[in-house]
Amino acid sequence: MFEYILLSAPGVTEWIVILILVLVLFGAKRIPEIAQNLGKGIREFKRSMNEVQDEVTRPEPRVIKDNKPTQENQSKTDNTPNG
Repeated sequence: MFEYILLSAPGVTEWIVILILVLVLFGAKRIPEIAQNLGKGIREFKRSMNEVQDEVTRPEPRVIKDNKPTQENQSKTDNTPNG
């Protein structure tokens, strides 16, 4: 009655056919270049994901206010008359 399509990983024969098709389409000289560029893309993607995760999980930095008067503020207060 019902036909089920089982989805699974390709077998040995399917992998051989896929590899032959890749060799025919791209050629033996281009395959290492493609693999290298794919690896670079994956590394960049992982680096970006880690940066985003660090930004999300990193606590916000605390702002410490310094109550010490600067030289500019001291000279302004020293020159004003008391009175």
